Amino acid sequence: MLIGEYSHTIDAKKRLAVPAKLRKELGDRAVLTRGLDNCLFLYPESEWQKLTQKLSELPVGQANTRSFLRLMLAGAVEVELDQLGRILIPDYLKEYAGLVQKVVITGVYNRLEIWDEERWGAYKGDVEKNTDMIAEKLGELGLY
Repeated sequence: MLIGEYSHTIDAKKRLAVPAKLRKELGDRAVLTRGLDNCLFLYPESEWQKLTQKLSELPVGQANTRSFLRLMLAGAVEVELDQLGRILIPDYLKEYAGLVQKVVITGVYNRLEIWDEERWGAYKGDVEKNTDMIAEKLGELGLY
């Protein structure tokens, strides 16, 4: 399971080191794509296959479905971790997520998220202010 929160930096060659604790589960190859909330999603290959299978079953006749498929699939790129556990982040994905140098990598069960450090701090702060309300909504759904 991919969990935790880690601060890292993108080097001058656009490489980002994946935390050592997460590399084993991530594997040597992964898929990097646009995520939600203007972050990047990094999936282990096995999880990416599960996701794309589900996405392939969505009705493409609906505009929202097509838009979501384009967001997730057109921006996706296969990445390989080098010997030091680094991945190369393409410019278009750096721009999408507003990544400059300081980033936060978060483990979210089956994927990693890569956030600009300031954007992550603002997002996390907003969520933490609403923890009780979020828990209540999840309780209404029987999830918490």
